[in-house]
Amino acid sequence: MKQIFRYLSIAIFSIFIGSQITEGVLLVPYWQSLSSTDFYSYYNEFGPSIGKFYTILTILAALIPICLSIYCKLVNSNALKFALTSSFFAILFIASFYIYFKGANELFYQAAFNDLELKKELVTWSYWHWGRIIIQFISLAFLILSLVKLQNEQIK
Repeated sequence: MKQIFRYLSIAIFSIFIGSQITEGVLLVPYWQSLSSTDFYSYYNEFGPSIGKFYTILTILAALIPICLSIYCKLVNSNALKFALTSSFFAILFIASFYIYFKGANELFYQAAFNDLELKKELVTWSYWHWGRIIIQFISLAFLILSLVKLQNEQIK
């Protein structure tokens, strides 16, 4: 059972990162190719479902290292430091939503930018997005380290 939890944790987190990469590689360039009128039409139609999809995945991914940290603390594992580091980066990628994405996305719903401003904002959005993906990879790396450390402790 513990092995299934390890694989499932890594799989869910990896699916989350994969979806983020897909957004960065497919959706963002598509958005950047649209006129502001077409983008706002697209965003108003699909933005809510995209938001729901990513909200669920983001929460699941962020809860994994946080729950693992609690478990490591309860069993007094040396994997706790890796789990806490993973949790820190998970909280950081959640915080990035509130620091930048929430406001930017709301401005998209409001159709607040003209064509030129929108192109610039989508470039900024893309930079933030790829930065967040780097943070997610760091969180995943520490998650894997903590799970490996925990497994090695349980084997002994």
